Amino acid sequence: LVTTHLFFFFFSFNSCPFLANHLTLAIPIIAAILFFFVISCLLQTSFRDPGILPRATPSEAADLEKRIDSMGTSTYRPPARTMEVVINKYVVKLKYCYTCKMFRPPRTSHCSVCDNCVERFDHHCPWVGNCVGKRNYRYFYAFILSLSFLTAFIFACVVTHLTLLPCLSLQDAFVPQDFLDFCFTVLELVICFFSVWSILGLSGFHTYLVASNLTTNEDIKGSWSNKRGSEFANPYSHKSILTNCCAVLCGPFHP
Repeated sequence: LVTTHLFFFFFSFNSCPFLANHLTLAIPIIAAILFFFVISCLLQTSFRDPGILPRATPSEAADLEKRIDSMGTSTYRPPARTMEVVINKYVVKLKYCYTCKMFRPPRTSHCSVCDNCVERFDHHCPWVGNCVGKRNYRYFYAFILSLSFLTAFIFACVVTHLTLLPCLSLQDAFVPQDFLDFCFTVLELVICFFSVWSILGLSGFHTYLVASNLTTNEDIKGSWSNKRGSEFANPYSHKSILTNCCAVLCGPFHP
């Protein structure tokens, strides 16, 4: 977003008018459309419920405690705070959340920042100020993917601007403003260069996660790593990249 703001605001007297006058008016129009789409996805990610699960009421928590105690043995060892469920022929453990007083559903994790259990928890993103989970992941993915296109587009525009400047300066008399424009464009090029690679890398990583039907949390923990044997294969994968993408990005929001 820093790159975009530089392109539209800080260099509003420089790059945009230059490219519009010497190439085509479509360049700032395309950049503006991409910019507003990026902002729209950012707002959806920031303000949409990521999939926060309601905490157990006191009566529900007390009832669950009784059931857990009834599963205990005659020894002094406390009863296990885990449950096992079978998902696509794989055994998945459900952990008990001491804060929300409930067994967390599959792929749910308690965010230490938001202090809530989030369904299909991916990660807490400080850049959007919200958790990324089941209900806003598709908007987060659209945000970083469109931001990648926008930064790459701006990078190409800045390179074009920098390439055309010397050619046009040779045709006209040199003025100090030309040197100032050149310095501003070089500064923007440096910012664009680092922005493009970092955002493209992030988009590539999340594209891999979408194609595998994984979350950042699961990938970091190595929950379904193939190195741990076939018995730990990802039970949520549909064994098809297209089906996984549809399930993650187009799946329904269950209440």
